[in-house]
Amino acid sequence: MMNLKRLGALSLSVVLALSALSGCKSGNDEGQSSSSSQTDASSSSVTQVEPMDLTGVTDPYLAAAGLAGDTVVATAGGAEITADSLLYWLTYGIDGSAQYYSMFGMGEMPWDTEVDGKTLEDALMDSALQTAALYALLPGLAEQEGAAASPDVDQRAEEALASMAKDSGGEEMLDHALWGSALTRDLFKQMMRVNDMNGQLQDKLYGEGTAGYPSDAQVLSYAQDEKGVYRAKHILLKTVDTDKPITDEDGNPTGEYEALDDAVVAEKKALAEDLLSQLQAAEDKEALFDQLMNENSEDTGLAANPDGYTTSKGAMVPEFEQAALALKEGEISDVVESDYGYHIILRLPLDLDQFRSQLIGDKMEQQSNQWLDEYGVKTNEVYDQIDPEAFWEKAQSLTLGAKNEIQAVLDAKNAEDSSSSASSASTSAAGSVSSGS
Repeated sequence: MMNLKRLGALSLSVVLALSALSGCKSGNDEGQSSSSSQTDASSSSVTQVEPMDLTGVTDPYLAAAGLAGDTVVATAGGAEITADSLLYWLTYGIDGSAQYYSMFGMGEMPWDTEVDGKTLEDALMDSALQTAALYALLPGLAEQEGAAASPDVDQRAEEALASMAKDSGGEEMLDHALWGSALTRDLFKQMMRVNDMNGQLQDKLYGEGTAGYPSDAQVLSYAQDEKGVYRAKHILLKTVDTDKPITDEDGNPTGEYEALDDAVVAEKKALAEDLLSQLQAAEDKEALFDQLMNENSEDTGLAANPDGYTTSKGAMVPEFEQAALALKEGEISDVVESDYGYHIILRLPLDLDQFRSQLIGDKMEQQSNQWLDEYGVKTNEVYDQIDPEAFWEKAQSLTLGAKNEIQAVLDAKNAEDSSSSASSASTSAAGSVSSGS
């Protein structure tokens, strides 16, 4: 749970801000319940804390952690790591962990729980520090490789902020919305730039035409050997009634189904053998396979997976998996019997482009860890004073205060718009009456 795809996470760096705003749109109860990053998604309920009075607040990090956002808390190589970046990533990690534990009915964060040999609290701090360190290093690393931010990245950041300001009820409320996700305008813009530089750097190192670009053979080995992925389609003739699950004495499903009549099963087997004979005699086996599959297969997943299943080891019934993995691409199995019925399986080639991007992402993750090891991360005494639990409590208080203020502004604007519409309608109606008389 604690392993963070650091570079991948950078591309998600503005998600908290964007989702927080969707939770504040007046009249959008569904968005409010599903999107608000800290207030609703985590089980550490904000309703149990008092909303912070934001009057006079200009720095959310100072308000929540007692540290100005530009305070240096650590270094990575020669790059400074400031409190705003560290606390953003700490918020990101705590919020994700709170959602994780909420799935198990835990309403409070288990700060002392052991994770990889350390407490959850320390693990969250370490993860935030490593990600903030990589964030600090990336601009310099990109420059070394000749990778610069796109010319329009600043404009895109401003456009995104303008859109968020509109959704949150104005410029001041935009600041409050960002604070609710441990962001400021400056940090938001920096994140956008680093995200862009990260993409440029990845292209320099692993893009098509570079020495690091994975070959088809490397991608195939990665998908098949490392990920255990394969692709196949099948014709299924059921020997059980999947609409009639077998239950135990307590009424719980056992995972088995009522068997069909022996005579019906015999007919299914005969049909499977006949279909196989047709396939073995065909010149274009794959074309005939598709035809026979569409005409005869009783697989309920066929409509959603007409081009076959891309799956991994352990996901399918053992008999299907063993038979599929024994085939070469383009080969067709004999009739294979499983608890569901009779299968005829066609092994298919993988879509290498789909897994090439995953492999490149893994390569970037490995490279990022190498960079962190190479440059090292050093903290100072200010870092040691940060209390994640105390910070999270105040951060939630700040988030609730921001959300309440934004909602009040949006509600007032909504009421004003409604009043203006009603007044316009009344004036129009009066004019019509006067004209008619």
